[in-house]
Amino acid sequence: MSHTQPLIIDVNLHDFEQHVIEASRTLPVLVDFWADWCPPCLALSPVLDRVVKTYAGKFTLAKVEVDEGDNMKLAGRYGLRGFPTVMMFVNGEEVGRFASAKPEHWVREFIEQHCNC
Repeated sequence: MSHTQPLIIDVNLHDFEQHVIEASRTLPVLVDFWADWCPPCLALSPVLDRVVKTYAGKFTLAKVEVDEGDNMKLAGRYGLRGFPTVMMFVNGEEVGRFASAKPEHWVREFIEQHCNC
């Protein structure tokens, strides 16, 4: 592989279009909307980290800390009702989402259903 792309990136309102919408036209992007006051978010985070490393570059994990800056506007744009909410983007479009902490096998099934990874 000639260029290495980070598997996990932090994204905010101002670069979401570039790092999620546009980037997903090349490689699927899984977006984790989370907050550090949210116990289910903290439980899901290591699961997502393990899964993205297992798939080794077949998709990118973009993490959006909803309490930073204007990031809550992104949550509003997508009608998120609770955290964590995880969304998969492929070709610039949302193809699936789930909310709350899930076990690793469940997350893998979600990814298999929503991207050709």
